[in-house]
Amino acid sequence: MYPAADVPVVQLSMPGLDPGALSELGALLRPLRAEGVLILGSGFMTHSFAVFHRPELAAETAAFDAWAVDALAGGDVDALVDYRDKAPGAAVAHPTAEHFVPLLLTVGAAADPGSAVSAIDRVVMGNSTRSVQLN
Repeated sequence: MYPAADVPVVQLSMPGLDPGALSELGALLRPLRAEGVLILGSGFMTHSFAVFHRPELAAETAAFDAWAVDALAGGDVDALVDYRDKAPGAAVAHPTAEHFVPLLLTVGAAADPGSAVSAIDRVVMGNSTRSVQLN
């Protein structure tokens, strides 16, 4: 992203996996963006080992991915935070939270949560490796 390597990088560990707390932490970090700080989260839009062994489960991960794209486009932070109960295929797409909830921190830090643009939109072995950029 920055070939001159002129961007300072500080790695932070998430304090937990609670979706609401991470969204709130992102909101607390939002003012740093005005100072030129890039807030970056990593994970997978879907992360399911089960789909490797049962390819038919790709329909579940695809449904989750489509739901997440719609929720992001609508800026529906509440739905994203409550993804376990609201998203189709959540149990298959994310049997554990650690690959999805970093998105909630970055959505919380966004000036416009509905500004998400997919920079990468790929499916690899039944999982979405979608990457989004938010303003």
